[in-house]
Amino acid sequence: MITISLCMIVRDEEEVLARCLESVREIADEIIIVDTGSRDRTREIARQFTDRVYSFEWIDDFAAARNFSFSKAEMDYILWLDADDVLLEEDRQKFLTLKEELDPSADVVMMPYHTAFDEAGRPVFTYERERLLRRARGFRWQGAVHEVIVPAGKIVHAAAAVTHRKCRPGDPDRNLRIFERQLARGERLDARQQYYYARELAAHGRDREAAGWFTGFLEREDGWVENRIGACLDLAACCRRLGDPERACAALTRSFSFGLPRAEICCALGLHFLEKGRLSEAVYWYQAARHCPPPSADGFCQPDYWDFIPCMQLCVCFDRLGNREMAVLFHEKAKRLKPENPSVQLNERYFYGK
Repeated sequence: MITISLCMIVRDEEEVLARCLESVREIADEIIIVDTGSRDRTREIARQFTDRVYSFEWIDDFAAARNFSFSKAEMDYILWLDADDVLLEEDRQKFLTLKEELDPSADVVMMPYHTAFDEAGRPVFTYERERLLRRARGFRWQGAVHEVIVPAGKIVHAAAAVTHRKCRPGDPDRNLRIFERQLARGERLDARQQYYYARELAAHGRDREAAGWFTGFLEREDGWVENRIGACLDLAACCRRLGDPERACAALTRSFSFGLPRAEICCALGLHFLEKGRLSEAVYWYQAARHCPPPSADGFCQPDYWDFIPCMQLCVCFDRLGNREMAVLFHEKAKRLKPENPSVQLNERYFYGK
């Protein structure tokens, strides 16, 4: 059976750290906590689980901090988590089985990461991360923000998922500050960093700047295909907010040059035509979303775009077209998927007076 070092970087995480460590203490053979400047009880809580608690001076570089934590590991494999991550019971059992059965020649184990949830707690945004890494391979983190390890060697996909459960919002400006300090120093952003800088600009309402950075990213040849498709969606959203729906539509259809149509893109095109009152075309794209193939295993999975969102929007389209029978049909489909959703309950009252 393999041995595992859990390596974490933390700062001011007293609310969530114990929850995370309790969920993984059966799995980790050693726990390494690197504190980057906490002013609360984080270090005290960490010492309840391990004596391997280190300090690292924060230098606006997540990769540097994570690489320092990895340098302290001594077991066969390194597991990394954030303090507001947790292993739910079912996933903890899957992880324990994985630990017993993993082929020790595996270099990287990719695992699902659930990061957003609906009203009932079901994951609505999931993607894989390089979660367990063979220490002997000497993997290194890259990127000051949205850091990543590029998987290499023998890659295994496991079912045990990590769940991201925030208790409070973090500093919304931190990542943007780091990017802009890099640029002020004359540093050139790689493709991944350029994409995420554009997303930070968009999140801060700087849509015109963001659109320029997304466009520049899409002109590069070295961007990950999933990020390129994501950039088409993000660019379209910027253009829509800037009052340029035709450019938004062009950004969405540009995604087709990078792969098969995605349900997210089809839903965005459906909304484009719905807002223009071109209901038959909106119906076409929402129906197309329901029949799109799912993304590859290493892509982003947002299951609502395959069923719930198009059903809700088709209900709206058919109601506006005066086809009550089809509108009710899609309302019922949406209700079976998410009966607790407030919009579903509103439609229930609309159709049935309940």
